[in-house]
Amino acid sequence: MIWQVRIEEMSPPELPLDQVIHGDCLDVLATLPEKSVDLIFADPPYNLQLQQELWRPNMTKVDAVDDDWDRFGGFAEYDGFTRDWLTACRRVLKDDGTIWTMGTYHNVHRLGAVLQDLGFWILNEVVWIKTNPMPNFRGVRFTNANETLLWAQKKRGAHYTFNYRAMKSLNDDLQMRSDWYLPLCTGRERIRVNGAKAHPTQKPEALLYRVILSSSNRGDVVLDPFFGTGTTGAVAKKLHRRWIGVERDAGYVDIARERIEAVQPAMFSEEELYAFDTKREQRRVPFGALVERGLLQPGQKLYFGRKGDVAATVLADGQIRFNGSTGSIHEVGRAIQNAPCNGWENWYYLDEQSGERVVIDKLRGIVRRQDAAENPPTDH
Repeated sequence: MIWQVRIEEMSPPELPLDQVIHGDCLDVLATLPEKSVDLIFADPPYNLQLQQELWRPNMTKVDAVDDDWDRFGGFAEYDGFTRDWLTACRRVLKDDGTIWTMGTYHNVHRLGAVLQDLGFWILNEVVWIKTNPMPNFRGVRFTNANETLLWAQKKRGAHYTFNYRAMKSLNDDLQMRSDWYLPLCTGRERIRVNGAKAHPTQKPEALLYRVILSSSNRGDVVLDPFFGTGTTGAVAKKLHRRWIGVERDAGYVDIARERIEAVQPAMFSEEELYAFDTKREQRRVPFGALVERGLLQPGQKLYFGRKGDVAATVLADGQIRFNGSTGSIHEVGRAIQNAPCNGWENWYYLDEQSGERVVIDKLRGIVRRQDAAENPPTDH
């Protein structure tokens, strides 16, 4: 059963909340009420215009984007397509709503121009720096290691949602910057069908965590007009947002529905947020990274010391709560023992397999090893 919250009175009944709609986004968006959506995330076709197959040095073929949905007759056709779907999104977006859209050098500059032409006001250009980019096998240019996200509000000067403090706390109390160091979608997160990638451009959930958590609140309606395999819906459901996904490929629709159906969000009494890790070069691991990577779960108990009954609750924004107080693992530990505290060495989680308490610093080590494996040192 699709997850529901008691906020029906907050959203027009005409909205197909928490549903994946099979159809073209222009047709579907035309049926939605005007000014009914709080946040839009759009990962449109990039118009990659691949001219030839890509092969690795070991003569294995690269699974590149060559689907029909990414083929356009030229820039004029792509610009018209972009203007049409952005216009449709602008109609359903609330006056205080914002939109995120993204791309690469192939299309992001054209996206930005159309956004501005339609009256959107760009708030940020965020660079997703891939910590494990696909190599440039032909060796004829720099390896493409980033994508660009544009965050824009519908009306310049209108009030909009930005959860600044939550994003800062997720980043170990440092102001989060517009360069996001996140890995590609790999491993267990990558959805596969018969051993092959289900979708060539599946985005990592960590990227959507930052987007949704930074610019929406609990119960807000999040729309994704290019839903794909449902990453936006999966993250929105985890974070107690309502969501609407539009996807024209029937195969992706089935995958997205099954994926989101399996999501079981933890229940909270108030708004709480997620985020991810910071620069790999610094080897600093925010506590929030353990939550986002699934090593700890929102709502899970942490115990102060290997023995004893003092326990705190993990919050989704990388903080913990104990006895009515909320703070970092260090702040709460300091308050408990009335002395300086290194939270990494004093808080323990319960290992379900062994039934024993394990210091959370072990989890920080796991994150560092994962990052090191994805980005081995290179000789210069």
